[in-house]
Amino acid sequence: RLAKELTTVSGNIFLVGLMGSGKTTVGRVLAKRLNKRFIDSDHEIEARTGASIPVIFEVEGEASFRRREADIIRELTALDDIVLATGGGAILNADSRALLKQRGTVLYLRASVASLLQRTSHDKNRPLLRVSNQRQRIEELALVRDPLYREVAHLVIDTGRPNVQSLVQAILARLSAASRQPTSSQTILEAVATKSTAASSFSDSMPLPINLVVPLDDRSYPILIGKNLLEDIEQLRRLVPGKRVVVVTNTIVAPLYLEAFSCALSAVGKQVLPIVLPDGEEEKNWHNVMRIFDALLADKCDRKTTLIALGGGVIGDMTGFAAATYMRGVPFVQVPTTLLAQVDSSVGGKTGINHPQGKNMIGAFYQPQAVLADIATLDTLPLRELAAGLAEVIKHGAIIDPMFFNWLETNMAKLVARDPAALAHVIQRSCEIKSDVVRQDERESGLRAILNFGHTFGHAIEAGLGYGKWLHGEAVGCGMVMAADLSWRMGYLSQAENQRIRALVVAAGLPMVAPDLGQQRWLELMEVDKKNEGGQMRFVLLKPLGTALITSVPQELLLQTLSACTQPT
Repeated sequence: RLAKELTTVSGNIFLVGLMGSGKTTVGRVLAKRLNKRFIDSDHEIEARTGASIPVIFEVEGEASFRRREADIIRELTALDDIVLATGGGAILNADSRALLKQRGTVLYLRASVASLLQRTSHDKNRPLLRVSNQRQRIEELALVRDPLYREVAHLVIDTGRPNVQSLVQAILARLSAASRQPTSSQTILEAVATKSTAASSFSDSMPLPINLVVPLDDRSYPILIGKNLLEDIEQLRRLVPGKRVVVVTNTIVAPLYLEAFSCALSAVGKQVLPIVLPDGEEEKNWHNVMRIFDALLADKCDRKTTLIALGGGVIGDMTGFAAATYMRGVPFVQVPTTLLAQVDSSVGGKTGINHPQGKNMIGAFYQPQAVLADIATLDTLPLRELAAGLAEVIKHGAIIDPMFFNWLETNMAKLVARDPAALAHVIQRSCEIKSDVVRQDERESGLRAILNFGHTFGHAIEAGLGYGKWLHGEAVGCGMVMAADLSWRMGYLSQAENQRIRALVVAAGLPMVAPDLGQQRWLELMEVDKKNEGGQMRFVLLKPLGTALITSVPQELLLQTLSACTQPT
């Protein structure tokens, strides 16, 4: 249906991205689905010269190749109705960037360094990777080229999907959504251009809402990021299923948003039952989940009743757990009102409650029907809560995306000042990162555990001090400092990278010194961790910045980290 819809729209599609991002593979399938002609600029250069790219590099040098490449881009972009896969370095030429942006819809296929390395490590046809340290070379290329890809791109597409067909389907959905916005006289290029700006501009007029998808086959669901979504009747009608809805919130959020949100739901024909719970991490327990069940049963709610979590991570986790278990499962929607919930806890389907002996030890994996992240709710967020959310943002850059980490170092002041475009950007990128990890490992059997970077130490801080004394994000921020220190002691992380993490945590307004709970107490608390196996503690560490691994560590080094990073309470 999407392909049929888009074949009626004129315009070229140009694919840009680093080597190994999938431009040629995706381009062939996309061209077929859209009934367009596919061209690969590198293949065109080889066909015209009769020589391979490596030979041209060797004989003529890179400068000569870049001139040939610019000539080809100038010629090919003048054609009509094509899908063009460009070489990874085509955007280095300013004239080529201008032509690409003017003459078609540019899709930036973005992939993590680890994915690019996996796809290209055995490819002998890439002259720029004929080096001993390919990871370092890819990181260097990414650092230089990512801003240029973003400058020219109308849409950024992450390529971490299970197969080419699902990735192409996602691209078609993005193009279809853009093409439906303008008048019929506009092309896809014009439509996308009016909805997109360069990621580096971060102006107050950054196009919203942002639409993402968590791709889990029949359990896939949308993430909508925008302003004033709590009162957006059209979006609520589209994304909230069922006639009866139960809005679960807390005593802090209810006075701010419950009335207006309930009125908007009523306006689209929903019958609304509010449940207001006490606020705080210490309230994330069985007693309050039972209060949800009591209200549902008293109101005779059935399996078609939708639960809506209106609040932060505590409300989201408890509401999701109640939805997963009431009548063995009812629909629920996440409406996160804190930065931490918007960038992390609302996405991925982890639900649950705390136990006195461990955080989040009772729960279930249960995906929501939708996530609505309203940036306007961050205006009322206390500064301490804002900083707590930034901890999870920093985590995403540290474990997966070093370019994002670099961006955070440059733009942290904007985030602390609540710049709307900067906040929208970090929510979007964090949700992209987390949804891709969840897609690959929904139930945390392996890869997903890397999202717990800093959490082993952080959970111990929360339990050791008593839930609620430190915010979850504060504990995670300090826990990342400790995990980075341990990574350095293990020889995985350079001292410079270790210091960068410490500096960014401080810039976000997070604590970097942990309370001294006593070494024995620390060990006891960390022994109650879901990552542990066979009685052995396991930690998420960095090797290097931007890449995570899960491993056990010598107790001697662990004790050194505890000694170096703690102080008496």
